[in-house]
Amino acid sequence: MTGDDDPTVPIVCEECDTRTRVPLSELAGLLDRHNETRHDGAEVAGVEPELADRIADLAAEEMGLLDE
Repeated sequence: MTGDDDPTVPIVCEECDTRTRVPLSELAGLLDRHNETRHDGAEVAGVEPELADRIADLAAEEMGLLDE
């Protein structure tokens, strides 16, 4: 996917007080670059926490980890 077909993901960095949306295809690289250049490699910036939690829940459900 490229251009308009590439969904965007909300990211946040509380230390820098920044919030933005980035293309999904560029997410990992942009987060790595931000954290390397601004926070000495510490994983400070990341996917918006509510979205990250929802994705984790969906993945756990899909993997059957929530089955009783």
